[in-house]
Amino acid sequence: MWKENILEDLKTGVLEYKIVGEFLVDIRKEFGREDEESVKVVELKRLEQEGKMMEEFVQEFRRVARKSGYEGRLLVKELILLYTKGSWSQNSS
Repeated sequence: MWKENILEDLKTGVLEYKIVGEFLVDIRKEFGREDEESVKVVELKRLEQEGKMMEEFVQEFRRVARKSGYEGRLLVKELILLYTKGSWSQNSS
């Protein structure tokens, strides 16, 4: 039943998700099975510099990354994706 309700809400635009991870986090929260790694992966994908100095941004990335379960290439890939989508400014110190 809940599946049909959610699918209907997605079709009608009541619910909007930019990435699948956001949807999965909400589902896990709703059913009480919140997975910290999944939450941190979504948080990692949402990071933005937002006027922070580069050092602060990198520290925040590392903090979130530690709990994401991502390692090696996956982590580098996320950092590159953040850079290419313009989540940080090259001019910040």
